[in-house]
Amino acid sequence: TITSFLPLLLLLQEADLVTASSSFFSFFNLQVVNGIEIYSMKIDSKVTSRFARNVITSRAVNRGNMHKEVFFDVELPKTAFITNFSMTIDGVTYPGNIKEKEAAKQEYEKAVSKGQTAGLVKASGRKTEKFTVSVNIAAASKVTFELTYEELLKRQFGKYEMFIKVKPKQLVKDFEIDVSIFEPQGITELEAEGTFITNDLQNVIKKTFSDKKGHISFKPTLDQQRTCANCSQSLLDGDFTVKYDVKRTTPDNLQIVNGYFVHFFAPTNLPQLPKNIIFVIDISGSMSGREIEQTREALLKILDDIRDDDFLNFILFGSDVHTWKEKLIRATPENLDEARKFVRGIDTEGMTNLYGGIMKGIEMLNAAHEENVVPKRSASIIIMLTDGQPNVGISDTQDIRAHVKKATEGKYPLYNLGFGYGVDYGFLEKMALENKGLARRIYPDSDSALQLQGFYDEVSNPMLMDVELHYPENEISGLTKNSFKHFYDGSEIVVAGRFVDINQNRLTVDVKGEGANDALSFTTQQDAEQTAKAFQEQEYIFGDYIERLWAYLTIEQLLEKRTAATGEEKENLTAEVLDLSLKYKFVTPLTSMVVTKPEDYDNQAGIADKMTEGIDIFSFALSKKPNVPLMYPKRKALFDGDPHFIISVPQKEDAICFNINEKPGDVLSLINDPVTGITVNGELIGDKRANSDTKTQNTYFGKLGIANKHLNLKVTVTSEKITIQNGNEKTAFTWLDSVTLQQEGLTLIINREKNLVLSMGGGASFVIVLHQVWKKHPLQQDFLGLYTLKSHKLSEQTHGLLGQFFHPIDFTILEIHPGSDPKKPDATMIIKNKELTKRLPCQFVFSGLAEGLQKRS
Repeated sequence: TITSFLPLLLLLQEADLVTASSSFFSFFNLQVVNGIEIYSMKIDSKVTSRFARNVITSRAVNRGNMHKEVFFDVELPKTAFITNFSMTIDGVTYPGNIKEKEAAKQEYEKAVSKGQTAGLVKASGRKTEKFTVSVNIAAASKVTFELTYEELLKRQFGKYEMFIKVKPKQLVKDFEIDVSIFEPQGITELEAEGTFITNDLQNVIKKTFSDKKGHISFKPTLDQQRTCANCSQSLLDGDFTVKYDVKRTTPDNLQIVNGYFVHFFAPTNLPQLPKNIIFVIDISGSMSGREIEQTREALLKILDDIRDDDFLNFILFGSDVHTWKEKLIRATPENLDEARKFVRGIDTEGMTNLYGGIMKGIEMLNAAHEENVVPKRSASIIIMLTDGQPNVGISDTQDIRAHVKKATEGKYPLYNLGFGYGVDYGFLEKMALENKGLARRIYPDSDSALQLQGFYDEVSNPMLMDVELHYPENEISGLTKNSFKHFYDGSEIVVAGRFVDINQNRLTVDVKGEGANDALSFTTQQDAEQTAKAFQEQEYIFGDYIERLWAYLTIEQLLEKRTAATGEEKENLTAEVLDLSLKYKFVTPLTSMVVTKPEDYDNQAGIADKMTEGIDIFSFALSKKPNVPLMYPKRKALFDGDPHFIISVPQKEDAICFNINEKPGDVLSLINDPVTGITVNGELIGDKRANSDTKTQNTYFGKLGIANKHLNLKVTVTSEKITIQNGNEKTAFTWLDSVTLQQEGLTLIINREKNLVLSMGGGASFVIVLHQVWKKHPLQQDFLGLYTLKSHKLSEQTHGLLGQFFHPIDFTILEIHPGSDPKKPDATMIIKNKELTKRLPCQFVFSGLAEGLQKRS
């Protein structure tokens, strides 16, 4: 598994239009950054029997002559649970308290209602989440941040891995990474490396291991951190990775401590099972371009790794379903050459008949087993890749799940890969978990092909099928998952539980599985005394580690079950997870951590939540302003705020401008795309009181609503707050918040009191700008501006007041003649087959746009 964190203290600077500009980071070239000095940073990791407890401590001092706001950012694994946080300012400690999510939310909303905001922001990346907290400290004050989190390291490709993101962004007097590992089975290999490690820094990594103990230390001096002899820039910018494995003289290892047990199962030297693999690939139009190119690239690499005793086939689904062969065929050299030719010819077409594709794959596997086309002792796998949502055939996701579950009957795992952010990841995850598989997001990037190939590598070497570990029912309670469809080479099965009698100190386990040649069956025994002998080196142990490992694994698996559960079952699972989360003080999706702060210097309470892949994923940061906006409602003069729209027409190197003279309270239909499901509406507001000297009242946008009906998402923005509605769940922020977050299909960045950036489903992006006016102004009030970016990602069927201009448009200028303003001649414009009056420059259209009257009220 991955352990990743990025200890970082940031001094808050002014943000650019979208987010922090590149100049924001240049301040970190000095040891003292605008008055803030990070004088100590330590990452202390202790691993006992794969269970890791990580403590990150950062210490800083305000060297300035006034109070400063500092940020503490930590990247940690998505699989980890935060267990503790505190900050100590001038000897006074302010702790984080873990509460039930609803109670924490009420406390947070209470603070918001009083005009206070949470200074805590959570965001996540491919494998990591970010914990951020800010605090104001007085001149000469010192602050210490300390964050603790725990996780079970999972074995992949024969090794356990800790991935540490190192990025202090300035020289730190006392910087240290310290990793201590204790494994009762003994350590066979231990390595550490870093992407930023130079030849000189290589000698700074101190690594030792013998028998059960391993230790790694990385403690560069100030001079060793410098990019050059007299430079103030730091070399410490990149990834620091620790990998290790343990001795395996037996297929398993059983440990008993304080009434709890953990059982590790990872046999070696087994013959590999032949596999029967069907690739179900989405070739709908949305996969065109780089996505289908990367898919072809990954499949070609995968074909190089297919063994000649494997069976395979390809199923492609667009509007229709196509197969390479009518049935599974053996991977002979000749067939593999033909498969490569087929893969090179894969191209996109049509819509997304996901149901037809996945059902065809299941039917093909069922037939292969019934007709004995494939060996009896072989592992069958379905891998499906899609970037969108079903819209041909059966498109209701609940119906699809029901049909798929009935068809597989639990006979083989289904692995669902979601390409990008336009997928319904929750649906893919539920369907995979219901069929003994898992879901994985493939991030749209230059390495997407490697991500696809990497996932295949994880499941490409099945060694056992139908693995079951049997424990005495009358002796054990709270048993974690103990039945597994496949065991893959280089991985590890972990089972934990607790004894009914806490004083029991002996356990007998029966293990069974089906191998390539015959059945695997053995019995293992262990007692607490034997475990105690193996754990004599107490300095490496935190005493309740097996109990906490059991709680961690139980919560993780109950959350998986809860994903696909409904009704009373979901309620019971929710109650069980919540009880364990509060008892063991884990920040899980059902709990939150409320962070208290000193009340002076405008500090506010903060709230930290645990994110889940289907709901919250990595949100990006833009470092520069967008190019010329396509649409932007702006004021024509200092106190005149009509929605004055500017439509860029690149092919004409020109623009069209127009006004809409509607009354306050009218809702305008701005964008409506029936294909992507995106709609944008804007509600007009007027001046605080009508101006009797004018025939028409000045109007502005006071509320903007952006929705995606396919994702069941809606974002409502006013000059006071931002509300996200995901199904029946609502989350609210104010313009005083600084937020970076992404929910399923939604990316949202709020730059405090300035603007927000929003994108849905990997399509068009929107920037909403907050225009604030003097609160005592006799007429005007705060209003909103709108930019649209990447509008080419909306379909050709897009319409609406602004949507009509997202397609290539043409216009002709005729009869230029003097107008009422000598500096601005009038002319006749022919646009959309209409003859309109307009004013130069900017092709100002007075009236008559066909879709301009599509308003909602």
